[in-house]
Amino acid sequence: MTARATVGNVDRQAYDLLSAPTVPVFDKAISHLTNAANHSKLSMGSAAVLALLGGRRGRHAAIIGIAAAGATSVIANLVVKPLAKRDRPVRADEHRDNSPLTSHHVPMPTSDSFPSGHTAAAFAFASAVAVVWPRASVAPFVLAGAVGYSRVHTGVHYPSDVILGGLLGASVGATLGRIYAVRSLRDGRG
Repeated sequence: MTARATVGNVDRQAYDLLSAPTVPVFDKAISHLTNAANHSKLSMGSAAVLALLGGRRGRHAAIIGIAAAGATSVIANLVVKPLAKRDRPVRADEHRDNSPLTSHHVPMPTSDSFPSGHTAAAFAFASAVAVVWPRASVAPFVLAGAVGYSRVHTGVHYPSDVILGGLLGASVGATLGRIYAVRSLRDGRG
């Protein structure tokens, strides 16, 4: 068995384990979380809180965070997904008997699976905030991790889509955060 096949098998086994239903109240909450992450709504809400409560530093963290989420979305959805062309997972309940979605599944997106754009954008936001205002980044990172998990649990991504999407987002977010920090120091705002 090739290394690629081995990784694919591990990815599928992890997907089967993580996307299985658990306790109904938890499953429903995770479905709501993954839907709330559509169009970076959770990051925008977090940015609003940072901007309202964090003064000047909070406003800067919010702006850079949203810019990072937006840039990452463009990279993930318009560059990487078309190049990778990875099919979405086939849910266990779908390939058995074409039964309807289980209570914790959300409708399958029509875009390619790799990378998880939701996870990438969430980690981009958190990573940019971490550079601008490190203490304020704990909640965004926890939320980004939860979004990533929700994408697998609701059956729309493989774990590797989420892990590599998170790394993509973290890289873009940290880069934009550092560019902002260097410019702030140069301009005497740091």
